[in-house]
Amino acid sequence: MNTILQYIGTISSKLKNIDDCPRQADENAPEASIIVYPEFAEGVKDIKPGDEILLLTWLHMGDRTVLQTRPRNNPNAPLTGIFSTRSPDRPNPVGIHSVKVISITDGKIKVDSLEVLDQTPVIDIKPIWNTKI
Repeated sequence: MNTILQYIGTISSKLKNIDDCPRQADENAPEASIIVYPEFAEGVKDIKPGDEILLLTWLHMGDRTVLQTRPRNNPNAPLTGIFSTRSPDRPNPVGIHSVKVISITDGKIKVDSLEVLDQTPVIDIKPIWNTKI
């Protein structure tokens, strides 16, 4: 059994600092690109512009010791258990993002509205709906 998590690519984004990142994709997140590593390029051959995909990322800048947070960094909000939030700070900082494919060329998938930092590792891509599966 293989228990090692493999990054399949990385994100190319204009978001360079954590303070630049919107809290959610629908809060003016910019377009970004998923750069798929060459050894995984064959796995994205059937993704097409217009497809909606779930992108799973490794939120590498997250604090993995956090178990409670104040949602949206609101100091007036009550402490909330981390698993009831979308905070990047958590024991296993997996991010999940619903995005639409704008274009795909040579292992580079351009998507709309992605709220993660440049160079964020990608751990998986899944179709949201695919009648072929």
